[in-house]
Amino acid sequence: MAQPTPPPDAPAAEPDSGELFAVPPAKASADPARARTPRELPEPPPLTTHGPARVIALCNQKGGVGKTTSAINLGAALAELGRRVLLVDFDPQGSLSVGLGVSPHQLDRSIYNLLMEPGVGLDDIRLKTSITGVDLLPSNIDLSAAEVQLVTEVAREHALTRALAPALPEYDFVLVDCQPSLGLLTVNALTAADGVIIPLECEFFSLRGVALLLDTVEKVRQRLNPRLVIDGILATMYDGRTTHGREVFSRVLEAFGDQVFDTVVNRTVRFPETTVAGEPITTWAPSSNGAAAYRHLAREVLARSHG
Repeated sequence: MAQPTPPPDAPAAEPDSGELFAVPPAKASADPARARTPRELPEPPPLTTHGPARVIALCNQKGGVGKTTSAINLGAALAELGRRVLLVDFDPQGSLSVGLGVSPHQLDRSIYNLLMEPGVGLDDIRLKTSITGVDLLPSNIDLSAAEVQLVTEVAREHALTRALAPALPEYDFVLVDCQPSLGLLTVNALTAADGVIIPLECEFFSLRGVALLLDTVEKVRQRLNPRLVIDGILATMYDGRTTHGREVFSRVLEAFGDQVFDTVVNRTVRFPETTVAGEPITTWAPSSNGAAAYRHLAREVLARSHG
């Protein structure tokens, strides 16, 4: 049966994903990651003292985009450059803790206790990791209760800021691995942060959510934390062999320009292996492309942070 013809003033249909990502053939056929000219990065100066730390939240409301992997490996790469790093697992799933060989279910205390119990201090939950210069504030499922309990608290958005304050003089960077949502815990992380790194999988659905995340970042900047800036967007799980991956990365570059890090993290089986091993790729496979990518990212972060 023939479909009825819409009236002349009917609104146009919303474009599907193919239309949204249509790019000129020349762009689709070339690999945009290879076509970029990386910026010259200065040699990071050695440090004689440490602190105060710059707090960076790794944030994306979509799960599975490489937030935890990036937090672990960026932290390890910064430590290789002589920086002291505190990793904060701010996800009730505890993936960052697991990725560093910590069993969340066996923790007596976690970041939840630091947030919600006045008598608990930083040293009560802080753990040393196998990475020299990197410490961890672990998490487990208890943290999910904090989002409910904080609702009735005064200055609820500043709970993490207060909890991290004693640590800032001891470290050069605090990296907060956020949960995949834009709830109160993530708002706490953005309120405590100086900058945001957005890991972005080069895939259609990841790109769609960035506008919402940027809107949340802007609201936090205006209402809670005027010093908050976007340090950069990190392309992760990139596969230049696929047309879709190249098209999405081209769109990311068009939309965000210099906000996109030169570093591109390619898809590789090495990263799942490091999770099982409970160590970063910089020590598990130090000569791999993944390790080189995060070492380059560490230099970019230092250059953008003037660290």
